Amino acid sequence: MTAELPKTPPTATLASGDAATRSVYFVSDSTGITAETLGNALLANFPGTRFRRQTVPFVSTVSGAKKILTSLTRSREAGENPLIFTTVKSADVLAVLHASDFETIDLLGGHLRELELALGTTASVQPGSFHGLGDAERYFARMRAVEYAIEHDDAQSFRALDQADVIIIAPSRCGKTPTTMYLALQYGLLVANYPLTDDDFPTEALPPTVAPYAKKCFGLTTTPLRLSQVRHERRPDSVYASLAQCTLELRRAEDLYRRNRVPFLNSSTKSVEEMSAVIMQSMRLRA
Repeated sequence: MTAELPKTPPTATLASGDAATRSVYFVSDSTGITAETLGNALLANFPGTRFRRQTVPFVSTVSGAKKILTSLTRSREAGENPLIFTTVKSADVLAVLHASDFETIDLLGGHLRELELALGTTASVQPGSFHGLGDAERYFARMRAVEYAIEHDDAQSFRALDQADVIIIAPSRCGKTPTTMYLALQYGLLVANYPLTDDDFPTEALPPTVAPYAKKCFGLTTTPLRLSQVRHERRPDSVYASLAQCTLELRRAEDLYRRNRVPFLNSSTKSVEEMSAVIMQSMRLRA
């Protein structure tokens, strides 16, 4: 299966003279997730440049690569200046991309050759399967983790909490659910989360449900203003979203974390990826 770029890009055409914007295409012989991840990590080092991104997955044949280049040529004629990031492994497909006059960055090539030397063996020529079923055990572990996360989201279930790798606790709308799902899907960790509500205060101890697993608990907090803004999107002009209520809940939560020696993190300026990395490091978790 080969994906072809649409004749009209899904984003606006590059405006004439907009030299600070570059069109970036992540071309992959698989899902494109690895190309996006590695490519975006590199692009993050150029904050002064705006990037218009598009992912082109399942480019695994020479004919498929030629179709992509034809599409990119049309894009260039429309005023774009395409840049290609690729994780394609086929030498024939790579040759087509590199033979074009588009700037093409091979995200795997040099590293694969270095790894071949280090391991004393040759890399597989099959398309990458990191995000597929290549490692069935790892894949099904992630799916089990997602099922566990859904069951234990927002204290919907307390079954098998002893099996959790980590229990995220926080006031409502501090980022518990997206962090839980990311840790489950990306790393296969069993994660539950518990919302701190008015019923859990005043108390000096953790809520009875999670108290037996205090060593597995990790807290999230944020700023009162940010929490109020997020809650207003859900319940506009409510006490729940008021700045006073948010300030009170966050202060009580942080006091609770400190009293019970629960590590915690302010999520207001951090991405889900950053929060997950901090949690894994703090709790000494391994994927």
